[in-house]
Amino acid sequence: MGQRIRGMSDFLCDILADPKTAETIMDKILELKKQYWTMVLDELGDLIDIVVENDDYGTQQSQLISPPTYHSVIEPRLRELVAFVKKKHAERRASGEPGFFFFHSCGNVRPNLPSFIDMGIDILNPVHVNAKGMNATDLKRDFGDAITFWGGGVDTQNILPHGTPEQVQADVRRNVEALMPGGGFVFNTVHNIQAEVPAENIVAMWDALRAVGRY
Repeated sequence: MGQRIRGMSDFLCDILADPKTAETIMDKILELKKQYWTMVLDELGDLIDIVVENDDYGTQQSQLISPPTYHSVIEPRLRELVAFVKKKHAERRASGEPGFFFFHSCGNVRPNLPSFIDMGIDILNPVHVNAKGMNATDLKRDFGDAITFWGGGVDTQNILPHGTPEQVQADVRRNVEALMPGGGFVFNTVHNIQAEVPAENIVAMWDALRAVGRY
């Protein structure tokens, strides 16, 4: 949201060059998000199983901001939001337990995953398996017992739009076989299916999922 207020380039520069302004914006966003989730959960809390938030921290190669800046500036506010939402959700559910916290963050977020898990994020999306550091097998091995991967099922940047049906099916099989064992995986594409994807590739994706994606 800060990027929408200031523009992406300006806001990223603000974090380093004008941290007071950047952090004031982030604190206001945190306040507004708390107000939003209070209203939603007060009305619908016992009907909601999954709470969804998003903030993109990664690129194809690395992170949008350095790990020290993430840990000192971004993480404390995200941690506060997750704790607030989970507490509020638990208060509004008959079970007394919060639902699942689903967090969408694109790109290479592998360095962020330990903090995501520690603060109580239950689900990662879109699982950008074609970004550097986001190999599906490695993610499952290192984090699969602590977080659910909701995504990573097929590459939507290269293989799905430009590959053959056989390449699509091979990509689906490879990713599902890496992420599915032991549970903690919900098949989804890596982000949205883009325009002008050949229909036969979407059918190939679905056929491959039906063949290998059943527990």
